[in-house]
Amino acid sequence: MGAEDASAGAAGVLDPRVTPARADLAAAHLRGKVVAARFVQGWQREVVEAQAPLRRAPAHDAPLDTEALKGERVTVYETNDEGWCWGQLAADGYVGWLSANALAEPGPAPTHKVTALRTLVFPGPSIKLPPREALSLGCRLAVSRIEGELAATASGHVPASHLGALDHVEPDFVAVAGRFLGQPYLWGGKTSLGLDCSGLVQVALNAAGMDCPRDSDMQERALGMAVEGAPDLANLRRGDLVFWAGHVGIAWDARHLLHANAFHMAVAIEPIVEAVRRIAQAGGNVRALRRLPPAGAD
Repeated sequence: MGAEDASAGAAGVLDPRVTPARADLAAAHLRGKVVAARFVQGWQREVVEAQAPLRRAPAHDAPLDTEALKGERVTVYETNDEGWCWGQLAADGYVGWLSANALAEPGPAPTHKVTALRTLVFPGPSIKLPPREALSLGCRLAVSRIEGELAATASGHVPASHLGALDHVEPDFVAVAGRFLGQPYLWGGKTSLGLDCSGLVQVALNAAGMDCPRDSDMQERALGMAVEGAPDLANLRRGDLVFWAGHVGIAWDARHLLHANAFHMAVAIEPIVEAVRRIAQAGGNVRALRRLPPAGAD
């Protein structure tokens, strides 16, 4: 994802993207750490729509910072009269505004997650019925029973083959990211309807059982280990993360980069030398290479 907060990550500075604090309101656990007119405990809500835009301001035309997926938990600290909730996502800590219509009191704990790039929800136990909604990779559902080839949930019936247990782990996050090849670029997005560079990395790593922050600068600080000789690309391996200021890509192999990018307006694989040259011409040089531990490593 693009522009970074220059103060984020500095010693003693709380990152506003993941700190539920404003001048007029802050989370109770931040009392003594931030200055605010009042502090509140917040209350738990669950995302009940297929995906819920999290925006920078309480307006439908406000910038999209990220998306919350069905089944995610949110701590809400304020609901305004226009139907917007200000809160923090449990999964990655991002703070922003969501439509109150996208949230409800938490239901049964999720038992499964969507493992297909996209799946359909039918109102009954038949695929001949008109679908009710479409769910994206990573959405979480509470399955009550299996009826033939469909799993019954509170939302409707979902193909059981498109679901996995919550502890299901994909063995290769690069292959997961590759399933998004050709999907459109969308700043702040994290589904097959559109996603950005860091959203692609986050969704793929989450599917492989790894925690991952939302934005590229956060990922650069938090993920893996520095590659020897970086930023020289001579030691690049499949799965290495390549970072520029405000951008991240995944090494598909030693010579190709997989990334969601605004040049192609899609998730694309291209020779890494071409990506490096093009981004350098726009004023950005590779600044870090990070290598993740092998799957299953502590």
